[in-house]
Amino acid sequence: MPTKSISTQGDGKTFEQLRQECLQKKKLFEDPDFPACDSSLYYSQSVPINFEWKRPGELCENPEFIVGGADRTDICQGALGDCWLLAAIASLTLHKETLARVVPNDQGFDRSYAGIFHFQFWQHNRWLDVVVDDRLPAVRNRLVLLHSASNNEFWSALLEKAYAKLNGSYESLKGGSTLEAMEDFTGGVGETYETKSAPTDLFNIMKKAYDRGSMMGCSIDITSSAESEAQTASGLVKGHAYSITGLEEVNYRGKKVKLIRIRNPWGQVEWNGAWSDESREWNVIDSSEKKRILQNSMDDGEFWMEFEDFKANYDKIEICNLTPDSLTDETKRKWEVNMFEGNWIRGSTAGGCRNFIDTFWTNPQFKLTLLHADDNNDKCSVVIALMQKNRRALRKEGLDLQTIGFALYEAPADEDHLGKDFFRYNGSKARSKTYINVREISERFTLPPGNYLLVPTTFQPHDEADFIIRIFSEKAAGTMYDIYHVHILLVDNSGQLEFQEFKVFWEKMKKWIMLFISYDTDRSGKMSSYELRIALKAAGMHLNTKLLQLLGLRFADENYDIDFDDYLTCIIRLENMFSEYQGTFLLLSMNV
Repeated sequence: MPTKSISTQGDGKTFEQLRQECLQKKKLFEDPDFPACDSSLYYSQSVPINFEWKRPGELCENPEFIVGGADRTDICQGALGDCWLLAAIASLTLHKETLARVVPNDQGFDRSYAGIFHFQFWQHNRWLDVVVDDRLPAVRNRLVLLHSASNNEFWSALLEKAYAKLNGSYESLKGGSTLEAMEDFTGGVGETYETKSAPTDLFNIMKKAYDRGSMMGCSIDITSSAESEAQTASGLVKGHAYSITGLEEVNYRGKKVKLIRIRNPWGQVEWNGAWSDESREWNVIDSSEKKRILQNSMDDGEFWMEFEDFKANYDKIEICNLTPDSLTDETKRKWEVNMFEGNWIRGSTAGGCRNFIDTFWTNPQFKLTLLHADDNNDKCSVVIALMQKNRRALRKEGLDLQTIGFALYEAPADEDHLGKDFFRYNGSKARSKTYINVREISERFTLPPGNYLLVPTTFQPHDEADFIIRIFSEKAAGTMYDIYHVHILLVDNSGQLEFQEFKVFWEKMKKWIMLFISYDTDRSGKMSSYELRIALKAAGMHLNTKLLQLLGLRFADENYDIDFDDYLTCIIRLENMFSEYQGTFLLLSMNV
């Protein structure tokens, strides 16, 4: 994983450069990339509250960045519906090394204070350094969004602001998956478990995750929007993100009882059943054990409950592992990582899932070779993670998460982009369990060594998005480069066609016309842009996906069709583009 962070500031300046400039000018930093204005708060509506932007020194007498160490009581939810983010921040405070990466300790309200702070987040296999000024939205001199229980502590409020900047606005943080923020804090690998269908050793799996430094969250499903953040009689909140902060086993009436500690980012509203803060179960266990586990228990949103009650009440568990090691065995591995990037573009590479067999084959295809089996095994351990890029920031443009999934096929030798018939007659060797509208979907597989073809897709055709794929394997996996040949006309650059040149051109023209007719099945004078790859291949032009996407965008209409004139223009321009080269034009791409 890359460790050096990249500045995201529009002028390219680093945090330290900007801070020193402000100190020299004796002026507090004002961020031009994320100004203190309404558009930084909301994009879809006018600001519902009369906010004022205030610096910490205007809100209290002696502001501090961190008071007595950053911990989970520093996270109290405000008026923004970003409990998923706050649950991840609460988990982050349990892992000091990770916290120090996300929240650098080279800043504060001491002599180096210049109204500027910075935080680091993982995005698409890169660490980004995000700077913000310390003007925060307040009402009547009180913070109304994320804040600490201590009114003079500001690290958590500034972290929320930096994450809002990364995603375009505070409003962009409304609603989400705790796993998304956990991955952005660690660059880790996510796994999800359904409590009602989880492995029988779920407690051990979670305990192992906790001991390995994994971050965990949980939530209760809702059946309608009316149930969102509705409180149950037992004190739990539906459709709300909680962080998991501890797991223990205690001796209770002669038997071992499994307990789990959970935190509500509201900083209040707790479970009121067995093993809650004041329940009688605590009176039975050893006093020293009770003191160790409960510590200074108070109405702070954190509570214990028996693990069986947890499974009965909660529906989903999200775990972000700092390595792809399995939580179901004791093996620790050294993982190799391959990463691919790609796009689904309507009209060329947004083919949808296999339900749409006529266009499924046009999706991006990635070749992967698993060369060696795991140690002491005849199969290869592989974790595949497919992630959509920048969807939260695109919300202001009316876009949101696509429904995504992937399939893995055994790849035939010496084949480039596989066509419709292959997928019609060959089943996948592995695939994602479901298609779902989340930022990242990941699955763990054990596969025989061999050549494979990975096909990531949206559920519906024509849905566009950018994506990255991370493939983790115990042994190095080969990525296969594909060579595309484009056979060109022989020309003499005289500006005139000799008879022999015209004859060659006319033969090609007849072939191109017949190809168009064969794909214009309804005789409408148009062909589907998804068929352009096959037509060009039949014409002797094997192009990579990026070029095909550009051609689709240039020549296809709003119905993803290409008429005859545009088809002919496209194919002749390709011939002319390659005419300056003699012999064979080679295009190399990892993306088939």
